[in-house]
Amino acid sequence: MASRAGRFGGARARGENAELRADLNSQYRDTRKDAIKRVIASMTVGKDVSGLFPDVLKNMQTDDLEQKKLVYLYLMNFAKTQPDLVILAVNTFVKDTEDPNPLIRALSIRTMGCLRAEKILDYIADPLRKCLRDENPYVRKTAALGVMKLYDMKPSLAIDNGFLEMLQEMVTDSNPMVVANAVIALTEIQEAAEGEAIFTLDSQTLSRLLIALGECTEWGRIAILGAVAKYEAADEKEAEHICERVIPQFQHANGSVVLAAIKVIMIHMDRISRDELVKNILRKMSPPLVTLVSSAPEVQWVALRNINLILQKRPDALANEMRVFFCKYNDPPYVKVEKLEIMIKLVAEKNVDTFLSELKEYASEVDVDFVRKAIRAIGQCAIKIEEAAERCINVLLDLIATRVSYVVQESIVVIKDIFRRYPQRYEGIIPTLCASLEELDEPEAKASLIWILGEYADKITNAGDLISVFLDTYADEPVQVQLQCLTAVVKLFLHRPDEAQQLVQKVLALATKTADSADLRDRAYIQWRLLSSDVEVAKSVILASRPPITLATTSVSPALLDELISELGALSAAYHKPVQAFVAGGKLGADQIATGKDKSEQQRREQALQAVAQGQKAENLLDFDDDEPEAEGDSLAGADLFAPPSTANKSSNPLDDLLGLFGTTTLDPSAPAAASSASPFSAFDAPTAAPPSNFGAPAPAIPQATSPAPPAAATNGAPKNDLEDLLF
Repeated sequence: MASRAGRFGGARARGENAELRADLNSQYRDTRKDAIKRVIASMTVGKDVSGLFPDVLKNMQTDDLEQKKLVYLYLMNFAKTQPDLVILAVNTFVKDTEDPNPLIRALSIRTMGCLRAEKILDYIADPLRKCLRDENPYVRKTAALGVMKLYDMKPSLAIDNGFLEMLQEMVTDSNPMVVANAVIALTEIQEAAEGEAIFTLDSQTLSRLLIALGECTEWGRIAILGAVAKYEAADEKEAEHICERVIPQFQHANGSVVLAAIKVIMIHMDRISRDELVKNILRKMSPPLVTLVSSAPEVQWVALRNINLILQKRPDALANEMRVFFCKYNDPPYVKVEKLEIMIKLVAEKNVDTFLSELKEYASEVDVDFVRKAIRAIGQCAIKIEEAAERCINVLLDLIATRVSYVVQESIVVIKDIFRRYPQRYEGIIPTLCASLEELDEPEAKASLIWILGEYADKITNAGDLISVFLDTYADEPVQVQLQCLTAVVKLFLHRPDEAQQLVQKVLALATKTADSADLRDRAYIQWRLLSSDVEVAKSVILASRPPITLATTSVSPALLDELISELGALSAAYHKPVQAFVAGGKLGADQIATGKDKSEQQRREQALQAVAQGQKAENLLDFDDDEPEAEGDSLAGADLFAPPSTANKSSNPLDDLLGLFGTTTLDPSAPAAASSASPFSAFDAPTAAPPSNFGAPAPAIPQATSPAPPAAATNGAPKNDLEDLLF
């Protein structure tokens, strides 16, 4: 008993690898095989068994196929760490390629291609050539992939030995599996060749591929369909023949095969001019697409993304299948969003009522983001179908009546877009929108309602009171709300100057004095200049009619859409991005993209500098000084900007007093302000100074109802305005 314990204790002391090494060198075959299994098990869980490489290699020469597979698996895993010892296995590999068993021949040539050790590349050429000419199709199809691996490691060796020509001959092999693997190998080699023509199809080769298509495995079919998709049909008759032979693949159980077949049809259908045949093909395309939508959620998402592209290319492909895309209660959010986008593309006059009732149900769900998207879909439906716009408005009014905050605010945003599409048509619902004014707390909803108030200021009696609510907190509002307030007040003033005099002065003062946004200040200055120049010009600019908005039929550019259609079923089609965004290497990779960005930034920088140089020669819209000297008495170049304006240049425009450019206003507080009873536009209190000739000068001042403050003490002989330090 003691001696046995000592023996086992010594084994444990030597370690597990020592025990495995002893068993690998055992004289008993079963013990060696069991030791190899334990080595593979240790390798699988991440243990370091690379030190057993010579001992495992000794067990390579065996008639046991299972043991040989295990040894080959070990070699593939540790060949990179033991490149010198891999040479010892070459003789056994070469011997196995001549074994009577085709499985062993194929296993040996596959393993030699997977070792990826440079020292054995020179020894792989002869065995690979024999296997490419092997009488067994299983060996030939395995050798075809071996050529692809050899080309990846050492292209010159594959080219010098004529393996590419042998692959091209194998495309016309009598066995479909060999044809499929040859196509896979040539396609991969062509992508790595960077422009060199290696794999080109002709009519005869195409016929062979179409014949082999029905007998291949699913992976082989995908490869053949990918090659057929890149083939350019010689004429319409050949395109029809290709579509006819590929349509049976719609019935395949594998979704990848179905998408690959649809890709071929979509590409070659462009060459078909017969409308009846195109409609027949699209009718046959619907059932397989519907089947894909019934798959697992992840597969559904990929299918829906591809269907989205198909509908952008062929809008009538699923015209009668909108119900299939109705959202289920247990659909993941990402699937619901994709279904919603597809329903918008499929909605038409005949099914709009069903569509709207479905969206109304979606608006009552708990997922706030999905509810917002559903409400936006109602607006998109109204923009797309003019006959259904009124029905969409009624649905939106029903949603506003629910008084749910985010539903009401999203509905107002959507109604604003409908007003832009159909101006002067649905003004009757404006009181309902204004009743929700106090509930708005989102910037986009506020900006939308303010836009409506400004757009219809001539028809809303209390528009000024409603807009003034936002002016009380103007400085705290987001920029988009401030911009809309400014434009809405100016529109109101142009429509009803009597009521909006104080309001427009207030908003211009806020926008030019307290605003942090340069865009807001610029817009305020420009609109101020327009108002002070000519009221008719201001109306023609600010109240100009805008073209109605439309619903975009595609989400990608036409060129990108054609590229994505040719990649249906691939990652680029699922993400709606070009292949170059994902694939590096022979194509545009991350480094090339970064270099392109640097070049484009440099080009933009140079263009900006050129624009600045040209802009210095252009007229400054806000420059009130003349560019060229004029005759003495007419020139303001040497005049004091804060001196009382002269009456020599007095204008007949009643809006001139807004800026006090040509009025008789003085800096003396006892002097009466200029006023004109001829027009309501002249009722403004004239500001004490004109707007600055440039942004480095003091901002314009808009006095309150009280008398202007007296000027400060002069500095260096020049009068000092109390707002001179506004921008300093």
